[in-house]
Order: sequence, then structure tokens, then C-alpha cells
Amino acid sequence: MSATALSVLDLVPVRTGQTSAEAIASSLSLAETADRLGYRRYWFAEHHNMPAVASTTPPVLIAAAATRTTRLRLGSGGVMLPNHAPLIVAEQFAALEAIAPGRIDLGLGRAPGSDPVITQLLRGSGTTSDVEQFPRHVQDIAALLSGDGATVRFTSGGEYTVRATPAATGCPEVWLLGSSDYSAQLAASHGLPYVFANHFSGQGLERALDLYRTGYRPSEEHPEPRTFLTVNAVAAPTSEEAEARALPQLRMMARLRLNQPLGALETVEEALAAETDATTDEVVQAARSRWFVGTGESVAAEVRGFAERHGVDEVMLSPVAGAYESEPKDSPLGRAQSLELIAAA
Repeated sequence: MSATALSVLDLVPVRTGQTSAEAIASSLSLAETADRLGYRRYWFAEHHNMPAVASTTPPVLIAAAATRTTRLRLGSGGVMLPNHAPLIVAEQFAALEAIAPGRIDLGLGRAPGSDPVITQLLRGSGTTSDVEQFPRHVQDIAALLSGDGATVRFTSGGEYTVRATPAATGCPEVWLLGSSDYSAQLAASHGLPYVFANHFSGQGLERALDLYRTGYRPSEEHPEPRTFLTVNAVAAPTSEEAEARALPQLRMMARLRLNQPLGALETVEEALAAETDATTDEVVQAARSRWFVGTGESVAAEVRGFAERHGVDEVMLSPVAGAYESEPKDSPLGRAQSLELIAAA
């Protein structure tokens, strides 16, 4: 098997005392670090109304990162399609392709990325029908992005051609994202690349990959199935520091799983000093068992083994290292350290 390529998934975390501006500045600096280190891709997630997450609008963040990088493929991990009209998504990513030709990925997800109230605000018409129309909307976006465009057929028999951009010379690469059998089977039936959101769940990974690979129908753009996996990772000079830096995000995941009130991401000091209970500890330990936390050498070895075990040549790291109170609020020191140590190893 070839060497494992490394990529980055960024939720633009916001910690205690940090502003949105500082969090975004930190992430753009991290994108520059990934670009310098030779990472393959840098994707921004889409989440809404979460105090600890500033990644609400992937296209805006991708455009900003495009001006700060030269080699990275930049993309969405992903655009939550039920929240958006397909034409808007196609136009945004056609513009991004024009800004950074040959470097744009469009990852599409079926989940709304938030709670029902926010979902209603994003799409005033509601979301159930939009989720059900996800397969057709994926096809619509692919057509709109193509040079030929999409054809609207009226009941009267007339036709109308729609293009996401007037004179495209290329188009983003479309990926389907998911953590269920549904998304794996849909990607396979459409002949599209597929990413299993292992960083979020991890449950059902083997089955999803098997469904995708065995059910894959070759397409002109993708004659073979193509996939990579996401993982949460923290690397530091010592295992002890890595475990400490992992704790704020682990505790955030526990609050999310237990449906507890969410706030800004704790600093390392806050997480270490926080009172805990058996239920929280159980959820934290369950999540920790699926994360890659340690020195650069140990995490790199885990990543290589993980890639070989699941037959992929690329792993997308979600660098979830927390920050100490003394660290600059516009700098991604812990997350950058993780990328540097893992790449070096």
C-alpha cells in the first residue's frame, strides 16, 4: 500500500475568552501550516448555533483560506444540503473553483447540522422534504456545475438551461459524506467518492465501507470507488500533554452526547479542574478509545495502521487539541503542533 496521505478537518473551535474573529484567524493560520507541511486537503465543517464552533459557512472560510494557501485542496466537510438551495451551493462552489482552480472539493451531507429550530430558520419551508430530496439535489448540483449546465423542463414542454457560472473551465470534485448505510449506498449508486464521518461516530464503519465498495457503480469521472476516513487526533511532545490537550474536546463531546448545555470550549486548565461524574467519565472514556492521542510517533503509527486496516490511502485528521490559558487566542499552537508532529513522524 502507498504511503498514507494526511488531510485536515476543521470545525474552527472557539474556546473560553476567544472571539469569533480570533478563532477564525487561528484556523486560517492552521491552514497555512497544513499547506506548508504538505497536507492534501483542508475541509471546513458546517455547524450552527454552537458556542464552541465558528465553522458555520464553509464557502466563506474556503475563500479566505484560498488566499492564504497555494497547494492544499480546500473544501467542505461538508455543506449540509438540506439547509441550502442546490443552485446556491453550485454557484458558491463554482465561484470558489474560479478563485482556486483545481483545488476545490464539495463535500455534501444529508444532516442539517443543528437543532430543529435552527433548521427551520435556515430553510423557512421546513426540512423534511429537503432531506427526502437529497439524492436529486446531489444530481442537480453536479449538473449545474458542469460546463453543459442543467436543463429545466416546463410542463408546457419548454426547456431552460441553468449554469452555476457562465464559462467554467473546471468544476469542484463532489464527495458524499455520512455516517450511515444510506449515504454509503447513495454514493455507490451515483459513482461518487465517499467519506465516512468516523470522527463523529465510528459506529458502523466497516459495514458502510463494505456497502460502498461492493455496491459501487463506476461513473465516467470515477471508474473506481474512492474513499478516505476521518479521525480525531492530538499529538504532543509527551503522551501526558497530549491527553491533557484532548480533554476539553472530549468533555465537549460528552456534553453533546448527554444533551447538556453547551458553552465555549474549555481551556486545558478548566477541563483538568472541572468536577465530573461517573456518567460523564463513561462517555469521555468511550470517545477517547476511538481517538488517536499521544506523541507524534505513536499517533502516526496509529494512523498508518488504521489506514491499512480499512484499505484507504488517506486519513483526514480533526486536530482537536485544546489550548492553555496562556496561549495567544489568535494562534492554533496545540493544533498546529499536532499537525507538525504527526507529519514529521
